[in-house]
This record gives sequence, structure tokens and C-alpha cells, in this order.
Amino acid sequence: MDRRTFVSTTVAAAASSILLRDAHAQPVPKAQNVVLIHGLFADGSCWSEVIARLQRRGIQATAVQNPLTTLRESVEATKDVLAWQQGPTVLVAHSFGGMVLTEAGVDPKVSALVYVAARAPEAGEDYTALASRFPAPPASAGIVWSGDYGRLSEEAFLRDFAGDVPAEQARVLYAVQAPFKRILLADKTTHAAWRSKPSWYAVSTEDRTINPDLQRFMAKRMGAKTIEVKASHVSLISQPDAIANLILAAAGQA
Repeated sequence: MDRRTFVSTTVAAAASSILLRDAHAQPVPKAQNVVLIHGLFADGSCWSEVIARLQRRGIQATAVQNPLTTLRESVEATKDVLAWQQGPTVLVAHSFGGMVLTEAGVDPKVSALVYVAARAPEAGEDYTALASRFPAPPASAGIVWSGDYGRLSEEAFLRDFAGDVPAEQARVLYAVQAPFKRILLADKTTHAAWRSKPSWYAVSTEDRTINPDLQRFMAKRMGAKTIEVKASHVSLISQPDAIANLILAAAGQA
């Protein structure tokens, strides 16, 4: 690397660091609206326990029904819900929904981002390549396919996705999971909203769907205010108080 390249790289890195520092130093606007995005192996009902807690605090909460077909269509579904919101809105995502959050979070209505055991890619980043730097989580071996659509097997769902949820409840969640289209796994974001918006992250320490160390890496990279929850991948179901409180903090209502 010559001196000019070194200087250019150093300046770019410094500018990126300043951008992140400035974004997270800004005061968080008080928000009355929360929009929640689900990920793979789920539907909007996975947010029910969190929504009930937010509603008790006077928050207007809306769950996106993520089509899980392409990233573009998932982002459009989220934008449609954002268009209904009046005033600052906290955008929240679980699992794969973090891809959608990272892309759609640049919307000017979005005041803060909350990632719950969620993907948090850089713009244009190959998430599969990023994840391959960490040990593969057990759930990835439990996907079953029917043509171009995949879902999680019941065994993998109960053991690796919702391992800390009572089996009777987990089977109901398994029954309502929405299948996802194979091409969705190859899509990349074109924006990284966390570079310009205050961000929060809930790491699930017992996660068998997204490696907890990968979650920690993404949270640290974005400079997120981070909590660790002793939970499976679905902390939003098994630990709804912790997740609701994190969202309230992002809404300036802790």
C-alpha cells in the first residue's frame, strides 16, 4: 500500500467512525409509534407479547406481515406500514428482519432502530460470507425445502429456534411460520441505516439460529446500545419484558 492509498484509507475510516459516533450521540426523539418486522420461520404474530406490553405504555405498535419473497418486496411492505405512522417511529426487527430494517430504516420517519437477535449487514455486504466467519448454528441444518420455498422442521423449530419456549406454545408458533423463498437468502442491502440512526441490539446468549458471537460482532460494529438476554433465538417471545423495555428506551420512554 503506497502512502496516498494509506492516507485515503485512514481518512475514510476516520470519517466513518465520526459518522457513527455522531449518529449515536444525538438525543433520541420521543416516539409514540413502533413498527415491528418478523424474520424467517415466523409471522407477525410472533410480536404479540411485546406488542401487548408496548400498548400498555400507550405506544402505537404495528407488526409488518413480511412476505419473505424478496428483500425488495419485504422492504416495500415495511414502507407501506411506515407510511401510516404519524410522527417519529422506532423500527424494530427480529432475525432475518434485520435485513429489512437495515434497508428501510433510512426512511425519515424512523427515529431509532432496534435489532433483536437480528442480521445487521453493511450496505452491499454478503451476509452469508459474514456469517461463515463464525461457527454455523444448529438451526441452519433443519431447513426443509418444497421447490423454491423453505421452512424449519418441527424438531429444529422446537430445539434450535424456540428452545426456551414451552413445547405446547412452540408447536403453535411452528404451525404459523411463513415459508420463505430461496432467493431471499442471496439478497443484499443497498443501505445501512445503522450508520445514520441511533441503534439498539438485543443479543440472545443461548441462540442456536444466529451465532451469539456474530450478533455481538454486528452490535459492536454498529456502535449499538447492547443488552444480552439469556434466551433462545426468540427472546421476543420468551423474554418479552426485556425486549419491550429495550424498545421503550429507543423510543425515549424508558
